[in-house]
Amino acid sequence: MIKDLKYIIKKFFFIIIFFQYEYLHADNFNLNFYNNHGVVGLINMPTARFYDEGVHGFILYDGTPDQKMTISSSPYDWLEASIYYTNVENRRYCPFEEYDFCKQDLKDKGFNVKIRLKEEGIFPAIAVGLYDFAGTGLYSSEYIVGSYGISNFDFHFGLGWGQLDGSDRKINNPLGYLSNRFNTRKLDTGSGGNFDLNKYFTSKKISPFFGISYSPRENLLLKLERDTIDTYDPHRELVYEQRKSDFSIGLDYSFNPNFVLGASYERGNYFSVRFIYKNNPKESVKKYTYQKSENIEEEDNQYTKLIKNLENNGIGVSKISETSQSIGLELTQFMHSDLRLIEEIISEATSDAGIRKNIKKDIKIADLEAYKEIDESFERNSNLIYERKPSKKFESSTNLKFRPFLASREEFFKGALLLENDSELVIRENLFFKSNLKYSIVDNFDDLRFPPQFTFPAQVRSDVKQYLKNMDGLMIGRAQIDYHLTPKKNHHIMLTGGILEDMFSGFGMEYLYFKQNTNYAFGIEVFNVRKRDYEWGFGHLDYTNTTLTTNFYYRNYGRIPFDAKFSAGEYLAGDVGSTIELSRTLENGVSFGAFMTLTDVSKRDFGEGSFDKGIFFNIPIYGDFISYTWRPLTKDPGAKLIRSNTLYDLLVKFRDIN
Repeated sequence: MIKDLKYIIKKFFFIIIFFQYEYLHADNFNLNFYNNHGVVGLINMPTARFYDEGVHGFILYDGTPDQKMTISSSPYDWLEASIYYTNVENRRYCPFEEYDFCKQDLKDKGFNVKIRLKEEGIFPAIAVGLYDFAGTGLYSSEYIVGSYGISNFDFHFGLGWGQLDGSDRKINNPLGYLSNRFNTRKLDTGSGGNFDLNKYFTSKKISPFFGISYSPRENLLLKLERDTIDTYDPHRELVYEQRKSDFSIGLDYSFNPNFVLGASYERGNYFSVRFIYKNNPKESVKKYTYQKSENIEEEDNQYTKLIKNLENNGIGVSKISETSQSIGLELTQFMHSDLRLIEEIISEATSDAGIRKNIKKDIKIADLEAYKEIDESFERNSNLIYERKPSKKFESSTNLKFRPFLASREEFFKGALLLENDSELVIRENLFFKSNLKYSIVDNFDDLRFPPQFTFPAQVRSDVKQYLKNMDGLMIGRAQIDYHLTPKKNHHIMLTGGILEDMFSGFGMEYLYFKQNTNYAFGIEVFNVRKRDYEWGFGHLDYTNTTLTTNFYYRNYGRIPFDAKFSAGEYLAGDVGSTIELSRTLENGVSFGAFMTLTDVSKRDFGEGSFDKGIFFNIPIYGDFISYTWRPLTKDPGAKLIRSNTLYDLLVKFRDIN
């Protein structure tokens, strides 16, 4: 084994040394594409290439026997994660002929992940990854891969386990020399949704793979790979035609940096096509620049000029007070999420207004004290210069929204294109009425007919199909009143009542301790909820419950910035447990995250999947056109109320953006 491995590595580095020219590929956004599995790679094989943080993509693949839809994202430039939903033509959904839904093609869902171990330099970039690492094991495989770019060529060499271990020429698993447990691979049980750490990177033999890509021009990429997909294992549900060749070839054509069409001839057996949409938000996001108001008149005093300049940049002025040394500004704003940017705008606006005094500011959002510099001493000794009169304000926006439903046993894909209106009436500075109205322009939910399984302990989310089937006419998604107050510094309260979301109405309150200049917060929320009926109106079903949840929030500003939320309490279905949520939100509003919930519902009662977990993402395109929480399975345990805003959502935006 050592001799074979040395020979392969020697050949690989010989190529690198022989072609010591400037490389173009590396992690280039325009010259790297997602593969059939939604991972940056070649055709089926992965590479050690990565996109910048914030990049996301949507991949449609049509092959034989599987078709796949994948959403991929890069929360960091060293981490890539994707979720997929696949249809397998040569397998039944389930073996029981008496059930209609069993007669369709097999459906499956799962996760992929790839982590960079080393960037490219004198030596190749190196990455490690897993396909289908928490699903049924349909594509279950692990790999380590190296990549090196030379001129218009990009070379890749790796080792594959699991379904990537289908080569005739194998080598001994090098991890077997560390422990005998790596020499035996457990068979996939097909139960789905489990993390089996004892299975990863195990097998007595593994398969080396390699590939090369060449870009003759900017919008064309030619690919060749030694494809080690397993086409022999009789234990696998995903059965490929026996390979006629060890190689797959393909090409990708870019219509522009975002849209790519790929075609491949895989293992000498069949042609496949792949459509890719990829987006790098950093390339389109422009830093906000201060804009002086054009409505300033000659007779305006310096305070009027200041107010006009701030409001022209999305910052409202509620009050201005003054001492001999300082100016106090009480501000309200929703537009900017970076505190440093707000301070830059204030500095520019005061300078343009001719104000030279020191500025103290209080920033309020929905009348909550988000940031406070004005102390009691200043308030006692200051003179009131300006105070805005309270007035009602109404805002409304209508946008297209895409509503996917990927957990259907009836069909490969279900979805709707909705016209949604979101309105807000500001009755007072701290009293709001919010509404969400929906109208389905087109959807394919009508034939949803197979009931859910395992609805223990109460059916609170698993009846989602009943709501989708009734998407007809004008629907009420939300109609609620919110009352905010900060009774004491750093202590905030929200009272809420009405139609709270698609499936529940009710009333409740949230308390949050949130101290500025710290990276933590904690609070509690309690809601009495009632299940809405399936007509999207004001009716209800015969189910009520009171939920009580404690929350702890932590934001890390270090080398690996992230947000964490830990919560515990009673969930909608009456089960008791805790949730861990990790996420990353970028300056452009793109956010990615994952969560896991464990409650007192046993694995047996939960059914397939064992416990609740999932991935969520928000891509602010055309008014949050894409915003979705994806679970492998829609189950009732661990279900939470879907709120429009929490106190933490409102206040955390006044933290420095990393």
